Amino acid sequence: MKDEMILVVRRALFDELGAFQGLNFEIGRYLPALLNRGNNFFTPRAPAEADAALKQIIPYAILVHEGKVLHYVRGKKAGEQRLVSKGSIGIGGHMNDHDEDLFALDLDAYNAGVQREVGEELRLGTAYTNRAAALLNDDSNEVGRVHLGVVHVFQLETADVQKGEAMITELQFLDRAQLAARRDSMETWSQICFDRLDELLAAAR
Repeated sequence: MKDEMILVVRRALFDELGAFQGLNFEIGRYLPALLNRGNNFFTPRAPAEADAALKQIIPYAILVHEGKVLHYVRGKKAGEQRLVSKGSIGIGGHMNDHDEDLFALDLDAYNAGVQREVGEELRLGTAYTNRAAALLNDDSNEVGRVHLGVVHVFQLETADVQKGEAMITELQFLDRAQLAARRDSMETWSQICFDRLDELLAAAR
């Protein structure tokens, strides 16, 4: 069986652009460089998960309808076992080569990959807009140290959303008070996004 090949950049590039902790809304400073074909490449996933010299690029989509945010709990079939049973407001995953002869991604290929990733995890029966709002980095734990998130905001016209993968459980739209009550049980990235949700939504307008 072929090793899963995932998109990465070198940690040195992230440091050169300006490393940060939490959210950074300077999309124009980071994303064009990260998605320059000369700066990213595909590598086997297993060794990358323990290689702090690499940052795995992860789109992280927050879905919003009439002010409510889609929330779910990662089930036992989640690909990242360190996040099982954690609540999440982010849909996303690794950028793969999908068995094509790809060595790197540009912006168009990345955007197509984001649409594909969300479409695999969810069944969206509604029109929506999709905008990248911020970069997300969390070096405070072993999962975060090897990942770099691109936070997207999907504004949905209706609430017609169904799960597309078994790892997604308890899928529902929640208001701010309901999310606040669940904050402590969320994965770290979702906590970071929830704490600055107003800014993320404003950046995606």
